[in-house]
Amino acid sequence: MIPTVSPDQFNAARKQRTTVSPPSAATARTLQPFDSNLQPIIEKVTSGIRLTAGDGLLLYNTPDIWTVCELAHLVRTRLHGDTVFFNINRHINYSNVCALSCTFCSFYRKKDDDGAYQFELEEIIKQAGEAERAGATELHIVGGLHPWLKFDYYLDMLRAIRQTAPRLHIKAFTAVEIVHFARIAGRARDGYEGIKSVLADLRDAGLGSLPGGGAEVFDDRVHDEAFKGKIKAGKWLEVHRAAHELGMNSNATMLYGHIESRADRIQHMITLREQQDRALHDWAHRNNISLQENDAVVLTGPDESYTTARLPSPFESAAGCEGIPSSAEGYFQTIIPLPFIPDDSALQKLPGPSGMENLRTLAISRLMLDNFPHVKAFWIMQTLEMAQYMLTSGADDIDGTVVWYDITKVGGTTTHQETTIWDLQRAIRECGLTPVERDTLYRPITRTGADWQLA
Repeated sequence: MIPTVSPDQFNAARKQRTTVSPPSAATARTLQPFDSNLQPIIEKVTSGIRLTAGDGLLLYNTPDIWTVCELAHLVRTRLHGDTVFFNINRHINYSNVCALSCTFCSFYRKKDDDGAYQFELEEIIKQAGEAERAGATELHIVGGLHPWLKFDYYLDMLRAIRQTAPRLHIKAFTAVEIVHFARIAGRARDGYEGIKSVLADLRDAGLGSLPGGGAEVFDDRVHDEAFKGKIKAGKWLEVHRAAHELGMNSNATMLYGHIESRADRIQHMITLREQQDRALHDWAHRNNISLQENDAVVLTGPDESYTTARLPSPFESAAGCEGIPSSAEGYFQTIIPLPFIPDDSALQKLPGPSGMENLRTLAISRLMLDNFPHVKAFWIMQTLEMAQYMLTSGADDIDGTVVWYDITKVGGTTTHQETTIWDLQRAIRECGLTPVERDTLYRPITRTGADWQLA
């Protein structure tokens, strides 16, 4: 259930309990939590000390959700001030035919099922051209594991999009799809190198970065009960490691609110955090930046903790621009917590998470994932109204205009799920924050109508 207070009321309640808005490091020290057990966590966040699994569970179990959200807002403000990012994007789900039958999923179909579809390349090219003419900066492409499409289909798709709409950044194919591509390309037997070679071919054909889908929850019990047959955590992480080594950024998700426990969610976050530490160490090495071996890379501490700008923001804001090497990329950009939506899945008997659980989970993601630059409130699955609360509880990104989305449909909505840049900007401003349009790599852009350029 979404809370029955408005964003203005939500923020007003906060301001009564703090001395500065937006919060600073000094603000955190003046917090008077309802739950005194949170005081050590407040001190850690104030000082930029990494939280433990026990801290994460306490954040989940405390009745004082206000302090949890305030701390997350403190962290996002340290990183991004009052900026909230959005983009103009378009989603393409090229096929819902899938070899898997995950119990949480209502998207997949078998070949002869009612509603099964597969786009021909001509249709995808048409949609890409429409997106670019409308001023989009990003094309987000994912689909089912189609049993009969050849690897060339995906390479031809990327090349055709690149030729038709050269300015679009193509963010495409979950790690689950990448492993599937390695199988159909005959490279699965080559293990990690086979996956890396598939990614290299996709990159050369036009792939710009990876979305975060398919992570679900990194736990073998949950995997075997809810999505048996899908790749496990190790393989998902392997795909993203390969993408990072090839200089591509990627994103990460967590699907929560089904059969997993809160402890499972915390472990999922810690696993991502450990992989991001390794990616940022590699990133620093490629860019001749010195880090102590095996050190945690914490981006969310107070300003006085950093003698230079926080990593990797100096390159993140300019990656791909003239004079900045492509090796400036290669890490997780964003965590996107995704609530389980029962729809017509085999788990439809479950209620899914409440609005407060969604808010708490996003805030905890911001606090636990101290080395992720961004946290996204994906309005398609959270609703635009819920996303507003999240923007003052740790999120700095609200995603984009989307247009078509077939994976989930909240509250009986249709595949056509679109919002406008004016709606996104209004939603952000109503939270007292500043909307900034970005491209996929979080570079701010300016535009006049459909014409845009890097700021």
